[in-house]
Amino acid sequence: MFWNQIKTAILLAAMSGLLLLIGSSFGGSDGLFIALLIALGINFLVYFYSDKIVLKMYKAQPLDRTKYENIYEMVEEMCHHANMPMPKLWYLPTEMANAFATGRNPQHASVAVTQGILDVLDENELRGVLAHELSHVKNRDILVATVAASLAMAIGYLADMIRWTAFFGGHGRNKNNRGSMFGTIFIAMLMPFAAMLIQLAISRSREYLADESGAKISDDPLALASALEKLHYNAQSRRAKPRSNAEGVLASLFILNPFKSESLFKLFSTHPPMKKRIEKLHKIAEKF
Repeated sequence: MFWNQIKTAILLAAMSGLLLLIGSSFGGSDGLFIALLIALGINFLVYFYSDKIVLKMYKAQPLDRTKYENIYEMVEEMCHHANMPMPKLWYLPTEMANAFATGRNPQHASVAVTQGILDVLDENELRGVLAHELSHVKNRDILVATVAASLAMAIGYLADMIRWTAFFGGHGRNKNNRGSMFGTIFIAMLMPFAAMLIQLAISRSREYLADESGAKISDDPLALASALEKLHYNAQSRRAKPRSNAEGVLASLFILNPFKSESLFKLFSTHPPMKKRIEKLHKIAEKF
């Protein structure tokens, strides 16, 4: 768990360094400030309203306590064990077997489960999944994701400014200046790509962290491992596709990506390979 925290800090530092490098090298302090300001403004709205957006998108309903008393009791017990507030519980009327957590902090958190996951998992496996989602809340992963997105977006805006400045700016007509222009444009195209890879790496490290801390909250790593295996095969058999770009982007919130099989290019995945997640949980179980 400690290594995943350190890894996240290193990746965020790398992204911050990337932003400072591209800003100081090409955009100057003014360009750096403008790009960061725009990114922070957009992500400020995402940070405070992402829970409302995703819950509305999936037509979430408050989880009926009279019907799902066992789920409320599970979550209350684990929240007491983890020394954290009880989140709001939501129900998504979809056959997609999945769950997610959202909210800007533990005091304003929501955890949602789908009808599909209630049909697929037994009670112990569902408890493992809920512990994973509670860990996202306790570890403030929405805040971490927002910081990473702000830095990546600022790099993207700054790179756009640099490309347009290089293309229309005063580089002159001689060959050396044209070479400098193309070099600047190439670097400005490369930086956002590097930022995206770092952002995805942060997402994967937080999933590993939620698996580890969730296993401790539930005191049952094998239950989460079994749940992930079932959910993985369920998602593979469904071969669902996102109905919109927004739905595809928000898929990163879920415990696993429900819309596509794992990419051969692991660097472009928001979630770690399922096989590795399950192997790590089995190793945790051995230590238990």
